[in-house]
Amino acid sequence: MWRLKVAYGGKDPNIFTTNEFVGRQIWEFDPDAGTDEERAQVEDARRHFNNNLHHVKANNDLLWRLQMLREKKFKQTIPAVKVEEGEEITYEKATTATRRAVHFYSALQASDGHWPAENAGPLFFLPPLVICLYVIGHLNSVLTREHRVEILRYIYNHQQEDGGWGFHIESPSCMFSTAMSYICMRLLGEGPEGGQDNACARARKWILDHGGVTYIPSWGKAWLAILGLIDYDGLNPMPPEFWMLPTYFPMHPGKMWCYCRTVYMPSSYLYGKRASSESVAFEQTDQRESSSNNNEAYPL
Repeated sequence: MWRLKVAYGGKDPNIFTTNEFVGRQIWEFDPDAGTDEERAQVEDARRHFNNNLHHVKANNDLLWRLQMLREKKFKQTIPAVKVEEGEEITYEKATTATRRAVHFYSALQASDGHWPAENAGPLFFLPPLVICLYVIGHLNSVLTREHRVEILRYIYNHQQEDGGWGFHIESPSCMFSTAMSYICMRLLGEGPEGGQDNACARARKWILDHGGVTYIPSWGKAWLAILGLIDYDGLNPMPPEFWMLPTYFPMHPGKMWCYCRTVYMPSSYLYGKRASSESVAFEQTDQRESSSNNNEAYPL
């Protein structure tokens, strides 16, 4: 059973802090944690989310809410306020509703003062982590079996009915997130027809039905090149020489919006080095699976 730990660095000796890990939240798996009732609550929450995932995209942080409320022995003692349609909202009712909400959210506050929450939304953050670990050869040493299960669960939970994944959890399916999620599943050991509810086959069909993986945007092409699935000639140029320009130059990367700058900096370095995974086994299988007849230049 997973437990959320707050203001805690985990068991990694390479993690350090200058503020006692204030604001840090980390999940750790304990196979012996939880009573039968607690485990049943977790499974009920997962089942409820899975049954409604096409209607309510966000998970509402149900697992850590269950843990927090249980640890604090929370009981809501302030009665709910009901306002009928057309009824005037009085000061007393507004005050009672506010007090009830504050009482509830106070119970969700962590011991170090912050409110833990998932950074929900973008669906293109998780696959690059898996790709990086795969490329540097540390996929198995960093990700335990339990981590793999939860990563795959997250991917399955946000697969759309058409087989793809959106740019974010509320978005319609797009090539970027769909291709990245497909690659992530394959790197984590799912076969071409594997995954929950044929997730891999459905994703591959979506990719091929929309022209093939070469329709992925530039950032996605960079990850494909890093994996060795396409040549760097298939990318829009990301020259690292831009960093050598005078800082007063209008196009200096240091003047980019922070998100663009922090992506361009490592991407330009890897582009300049033509960095690529040395693995060929994945390349040989995945190029065949994702190829489309109208993409002869880059057979994906």
